[in-house]
Amino acid sequence: MSKVWDAIVIGGGAAGLFCAGVAGQLDKTVLVLDHADVLCEKIRISGGGRCNFTNLHSSPSNFLSLNPHFVKSALARYPSREFIKLVQSYRIAYHEKHQGQLFCDDSAKQIIEMLLSECAKGNVDIRHPVTVESISQEDGVWIVKTSTGTERSKSIVMATGGLPVPAIGATAYSLDIAKQFGLKVVDPRPALVPLSFTSGEFDHLMALSGLSLPVRIAAGSKGMRYGACRFNEDLLLTHKGLSGPAVLQASSYWVEGEAIHIDWLGAVEANGRFSCDELFNHEDNRLKLTENILASVMPLRLAKAFAEQKNLLGKKWAEVSKKDRQALKELITNWSVKPAGTLGWKKAEVMLGGVDTKELDGQTMMARNHPGLYFIGECVDVTGHLGGHNFQWAWASGFACAQAI
Repeated sequence: MSKVWDAIVIGGGAAGLFCAGVAGQLDKTVLVLDHADVLCEKIRISGGGRCNFTNLHSSPSNFLSLNPHFVKSALARYPSREFIKLVQSYRIAYHEKHQGQLFCDDSAKQIIEMLLSECAKGNVDIRHPVTVESISQEDGVWIVKTSTGTERSKSIVMATGGLPVPAIGATAYSLDIAKQFGLKVVDPRPALVPLSFTSGEFDHLMALSGLSLPVRIAAGSKGMRYGACRFNEDLLLTHKGLSGPAVLQASSYWVEGEAIHIDWLGAVEANGRFSCDELFNHEDNRLKLTENILASVMPLRLAKAFAEQKNLLGKKWAEVSKKDRQALKELITNWSVKPAGTLGWKKAEVMLGGVDTKELDGQTMMARNHPGLYFIGECVDVTGHLGGHNFQWAWASGFACAQAI
């Protein structure tokens, strides 16, 4: 009980280990506590096992928060290029996959090993599996009672992540501690998660499970919690509903009871391959079957499903009235459907909501009314778009915190 650490980090995931490593190398005495038998499982399974560790274009516009300005300071102080330099210094080979998304060529385990090496350089003490039983403060010193004893520290860093993937040990512990000390918490819900459907309007697409194509998707509105979105991304039809990057992105903005809107031709049109008006009005299409015209810009199975829905399957385009052409175009370019819900925490990649950013100092991640108490990473009401942005928030928030503790 005689030793007083400079910082005890609760959570040995991306944000926690990175913060600990940086702080340790600033000559701070740091203890990391985690309840898991194996650290960093979420990193290990991310990106199909190759970890989408950051994004070249990560900026404040890639994050959702009730206070969208909160992320600016941390992201400016530790932009993605700084983490890329660290990855390069460890000679970890990586590649850009899509829209600035960076993945390891080999394995996500390389990122985990790098974080542990950074902690070793800073003489960070990492203990796991350890259960934290209580956190309190006495005479300006933080007291952490654990399953292996009691520790004392000048500061506490909460980095236990969010609720997704409970099978690998996800908990709401950081939110519980925030509430214990009177901090407001924005109600959490699954984000970057597939959507499920029970609507009869979706029935005709159920047989197309496994089909993937680029679309333009829109969800939310200016009056909703996190505003509105529009993405050009790939969509995947599943036996339970809709998934793929497009739907995962939209799910962060979607609100129960509201519709999502899909332009099945929008992403292809945005790439300059064709004009939608030209497709529906071109003279060369007069003698072609409706489904074959659509199949020039989408999978044939989907083209047939849309043509069948408007009773145009097998009809030559010249036989289709202007009214029916317009109805088909409206169906395809402004397809609206109400999801029944999400597939929940088991399938979510991240958590939306968390510790209210109004409670925290954006430059240090410290609770304004509780000196020495910090919250970093996913437990904060900051959620990134798909594509490495959530890892970038872990690095940036962890770095900002490490400078302050």
